[in-house]
Amino acid sequence: MLLEFKQVSKQYGTDTKALTNVNFAVSEGEFVSIIGPSGAGKSTLLRCINRMIDASSGEILFHGVDMLASKKSELKRLRTQMGMVFQHYNLVDRLSVIENVLHGRLGYKSTLEGVLGLYSKEEKHQAFTILRTLGLEEQVYKRCDQLSGGQKQRVGIARALVQNPKMLLCDEPIASLDPNASKVIMDHLRNISTTMGITVIVNLHQVDTALKYSDRILGVNKGTIVYDGHPSGINREQLGRIYGSEFHEHQEELEELEELEGSYAT
Repeated sequence: MLLEFKQVSKQYGTDTKALTNVNFAVSEGEFVSIIGPSGAGKSTLLRCINRMIDASSGEILFHGVDMLASKKSELKRLRTQMGMVFQHYNLVDRLSVIENVLHGRLGYKSTLEGVLGLYSKEEKHQAFTILRTLGLEEQVYKRCDQLSGGQKQRVGIARALVQNPKMLLCDEPIASLDPNASKVIMDHLRNISTTMGITVIVNLHQVDTALKYSDRILGVNKGTIVYDGHPSGINREQLGRIYGSEFHEHQEELEELEELEGSYAT
């Protein structure tokens, strides 16, 4: 197993529990989608993995190493193996595409090398290769503020990939995009998982997208995992458990879900 959560909880203040005794494990190369209503704890769960948020208790094992017990230097090393893709891109708009992508190498640099922007020829070549793979070869020297949302998100993916990660953590990567751009992003993430063997864990609001692209679904409600299994196991009853009072907001996805159920049956 690449990643294991063992009895992980996160509490804010004295009375707000974001996660309660969460347990699951993820294998290398899996594509896992986390779904659930707003405020269910999806982003907290994802950000606990690389300790952007510190869990309150439990164990988070990455390659057998407990992230929660790791000191600063060890944590920096482990984070180089975990690429992060954000909903709002987290790019430096005044810098070029290639400069933003190379920022993904900062985890491997000393403070001085990072400040001076010292990157090797090999690192630059790798960045260009990744951008070409993602269809951004014509945007390499453009400022990021000249890009569309979908292009910015591909830059964010390239920045994560240049780290040579074992895992990509994607926090609502298509929430700000139109359907066409969303499909491009999800196709790239699926391809990264399939062809490169990189584990992808993604938070999604779109149930139909999660069902289409994932090897596995984690359904989260009120900080606990209420579903952990194959997309084919998601039905109306399971969606009701996951979404509770927000269940009615996913009626359109239900029609596609029923079509998928029919295809699984055949």
